[in-house]
Amino acid sequence: MTPHGYFHWNELMTKDLAASKAFYGATLGWTFEEMPMDDGTVYAVAMVGETAVAGLFDTLHMGDEAGPETWFAYVSVHDLDAALAAAREKGGTVLREPFDVPQVGRIAIVIDPRGVAIGWMTPAS
Repeated sequence: MTPHGYFHWNELMTKDLAASKAFYGATLGWTFEEMPMDDGTVYAVAMVGETAVAGLFDTLHMGDEAGPETWFAYVSVHDLDAALAAAREKGGTVLREPFDVPQVGRIAIVIDPRGVAIGWMTPAS
């Protein structure tokens, strides 16, 4: 398990999955394993050899609600509920309440007091 407070996962929110895969494949040597999603889109897991290093999420279908294309980070926390309580106590807000992703972990999206979003997650064992 990733230690508490360490970055655990990074995800690219992109409106052109093919172009993003081409760029990162050519510049970083990443290969990709595609995972079809329930909504018909594809989530691409970036690989370095046999190791998953990031995800690329196609947001084209989301229109304007997807926001700008950007990298989004997730930090590992051992106790998500306690971490969220601490965030609220220190002026943060929870944009998305905890949700479970099978075989990945329990995730919430937090907004710090300055308005910056980040994912916090308790990774699956």
